[in-house]
Amino acid sequence: MVFKIEKNKNYTVMSNYHLRDKNLSLKAKGLLSFMLSLLDTWDYSINGLVAICKEEETAIKTALKELK
Repeated sequence: MVFKIEKNKNYTVMSNYHLRDKNLSLKAKGLLSFMLSLLDTWDYSINGLVAICKEEETAIKTALKELK
């Protein structure tokens, strides 16, 4: 049995490039993937990310520094 799902809503399409980068931690890859799933109008500040993530400000800052 095959289930087909219409993928035009609530999906994020991204390159595998950053996911396969051995220089990035899983934390950084996860944060980047999460950020790419947000709307373009989202508040991409540290406070905005802390408001919607389990991690605290220090962890967000560490991951962002790694991505930079």
